[in-house]
Amino acid sequence: MTVDDLGGRRASGTPSVVRSLRTHGQRLVPFSVEFNPPRDAAAEARLWRTVREFERMHPAFVSMTYGAGGTTRDRTVRVTGQLAGETTLLPVAHLTAVSHSVAELRALVGSYADAGICNVLVLRGDPPGDPLGDWVRHPDGVEYAEELVRIVRDLGDFHVGVASFPEGHHRSPDLDHDTRHLAAKLRAGAEYSITQMFFDVEHYLRLRDRLVALDPEQGAKPIIPELMPITSLRTVRRAEELCGRPLPAAVVDRLTAAAGDGPEEDRAAVRAAGIEIATEMAQRLIDEGAPCLHFITLNFAKATTEVLTNLGYGVTAAPVPA
Repeated sequence: MTVDDLGGRRASGTPSVVRSLRTHGQRLVPFSVEFNPPRDAAAEARLWRTVREFERMHPAFVSMTYGAGGTTRDRTVRVTGQLAGETTLLPVAHLTAVSHSVAELRALVGSYADAGICNVLVLRGDPPGDPLGDWVRHPDGVEYAEELVRIVRDLGDFHVGVASFPEGHHRSPDLDHDTRHLAAKLRAGAEYSITQMFFDVEHYLRLRDRLVALDPEQGAKPIIPELMPITSLRTVRRAEELCGRPLPAAVVDRLTAAAGDGPEEDRAAVRAAGIEIATEMAQRLIDEGAPCLHFITLNFAKATTEVLTNLGYGVTAAPVPA
């Protein structure tokens, strides 16, 4: 079955993420950003302000997450389609297996195809309500992301990415097991991976080493590190929820020291420390040859653009040609 068979217009002329990384990497290491589907009209207006801020900096791609269990499905598909049709940005649509049958997943891929989207980030996904809870397969769904990669690739001219885990997925018994799962997803047809957020660059470097040692062919595919600038102690807790693991003690100590001993957190100092930490990590990743820097934005532009500015990125006069 092709994209045309799904009823959508072909998007084969749209560049893949890997191609976009090559194009954008001619001067600086490319960067990309992650957005979340807005929950209401006010949040959608804020998202579009953020989108326009990043559009002026020409990221290699932008990704749109997908609500657990499809809780934001319609809005996600619509907004991702608008990113494809109304901006100069290259959107990547998230697709998760949680609470979906294979038929529903195929229909969702068709919705993305109809919007002209050919780049999809395939994830097994976390259970709704409790990301660390037991994962239960839909009776008519899939068990692993590897299966979902094959489904998407079989449906047409799609470019697929997957998740990778520098510290190992919290459900994996050990790092070797986790690395084998990543290699299997890549062998199934994924062209790159985006890591789970982390705060110790050594974890990213060791993941890269493990994959190359296991399968040099798959290890040659881009592993894109995901970063999130910390702007308050509250976002530390949020980051730990997203990671499923505690932040390194050295990072927490640095942020806690910035917060001070007063009755209220010195938010400006914490924010400055968080921007500094993210900048240092990003520079180390650049020095170590990371193919791209992928930022979780929570639909705000300021913190990420400050990190990028610290690294020498800025607004350019025109989009980078595809």
